[in-house]
Amino acid sequence: MTETMLYVMRSGGTAADAVVAGSIIQAVIQQDMTNHTGTVTGLFYSSQTGEITELNSMGRIVPGLPAHRPVPGGKGLYSPVGSSGPMSVLPGFIPGMKAIHEKFGTKNWSDLVAPAVKAASEGHFVTSFEHLVMAQTVDFFLYTDSGRKHFTPNGHLPQVGEVWASPELAETMAGLASEGPDYFITGKWAEQFVARANELGWLITLDHLDWTPRWSEPTTWTLGDYEISQLSAPDRQAVYCAIVLGVLDALDLPSIGHFTEVALAGYYMAHALRLAHLETGFINDPSLFEDPSSLLMDPEFHQFLAKKLRGSLPKIDLSQHVELTHGKNALQAASGASKQPAGSCELTAVDAEGNWAQMMNTLQSGGIPGEVVGGVPMVGSHQTNALTSGISGWLAGSGGMRAVLSNTMIRRNGEVKISLGSPGNVHCTVPQVLANLLLYGKNPDQASELPRMLPLTDNYILSVESRVSQKYISELAQLGVLANPLPTYDYHMGSYQAAWRENGVLHASTDPRREGSAGGY
Repeated sequence: MTETMLYVMRSGGTAADAVVAGSIIQAVIQQDMTNHTGTVTGLFYSSQTGEITELNSMGRIVPGLPAHRPVPGGKGLYSPVGSSGPMSVLPGFIPGMKAIHEKFGTKNWSDLVAPAVKAASEGHFVTSFEHLVMAQTVDFFLYTDSGRKHFTPNGHLPQVGEVWASPELAETMAGLASEGPDYFITGKWAEQFVARANELGWLITLDHLDWTPRWSEPTTWTLGDYEISQLSAPDRQAVYCAIVLGVLDALDLPSIGHFTEVALAGYYMAHALRLAHLETGFINDPSLFEDPSSLLMDPEFHQFLAKKLRGSLPKIDLSQHVELTHGKNALQAASGASKQPAGSCELTAVDAEGNWAQMMNTLQSGGIPGEVVGGVPMVGSHQTNALTSGISGWLAGSGGMRAVLSNTMIRRNGEVKISLGSPGNVHCTVPQVLANLLLYGKNPDQASELPRMLPLTDNYILSVESRVSQKYISELAQLGVLANPLPTYDYHMGSYQAAWRENGVLHASTDPRREGSAGGY
């Protein structure tokens, strides 16, 4: 993808052109993480206007239709046993690509899709990471005949080092190149999609697919002299980060130490993440609900939360409590590691004219779960209406869904300094990376390297990448917290793709937790 994006910009394309071409080919060669029916979101900085514009092209629920869940509960990708399974949702990927190209693109659409046509036709070498993720998730697609044919063409998954080509997907990409994005919206592929949906009992029409992604201003909040722009409601990330960073700033966390080195700092970070997770559960689609974002982003509210945390610290050593409740070995961080969902990709580009693009594309929240149409696999959405769910939607009204996504741009004195984003557990990893950048003064490469944690659970278990010291683990136990080890570099904890400007020079980096590459010219 990096080579494709650099080629597009070298040949005169914009950063927006680059992320369109990169996303479309990425959905061909990284089907373990993304596909052409999922979700697209992004932030785009224009050097001409000096403004940042937000795109939200998350897959849409069809208002008024019953939830369509063709894969039974317990069979869904990342769905726990006993759940209702993933839900069919209108695709958002190609409508998003169309919107970006129409607003910011300069290259011919067919030229941007051509690399994807070639990749689908000639195939790509299956990597060890790709095979690992597919092996962990393929059961979801083995539920359907189309899924089995696509992911196990010879009776098994494509193996590491094999060349995996898809003539059916190549034909679809050729149609997308020659007929434009409407091939997926009103054209042949769209007709095939609607026909399969109707066969399964999801009574959508072709008109439902012809919807318009939302362009708007991002939510921008400040920390010191930094301006941080992230997606607006119903996305929760901006409010989530503002709460966490506001609380940690009020606690003067750097004076205590780093949150993965000093247990008290880790205790405060873990609690701040948990509080933000709970508070942002009140955010929904502003067209359907009142929006509490401004209240939740109020610095006085953050100061109150900080005082509450500081005023509720334990007075005694609770190590014995942890040992009695979890066993002696627990103090050696021997409990089972948590496994969290994955399945997204992040692209960052800065072109010669000074335009920035920070964009995510993902397999989640689009299409018919488990089905493959025209070589395009689909996952659907694991949305619920629970206050603490990552994705939430309502079957009445506008059909917009809430999420928590990572697109972030940071300005100082009006100039974009850093653009970054990640897949994985972005709700909690983005504020940790921002803390490393804005509170601890790390550069983006350093900020993405440091260990990460999940929010503190209700029963005081803290899952953290196991690159922390035994002293840190023991001191957490004194505070009543059991450390739960994650892998040293847990790919479920994200993969930050970043670009930044320092002393007039552009830099780029990629996270060590997943596949990725940084490049420039």
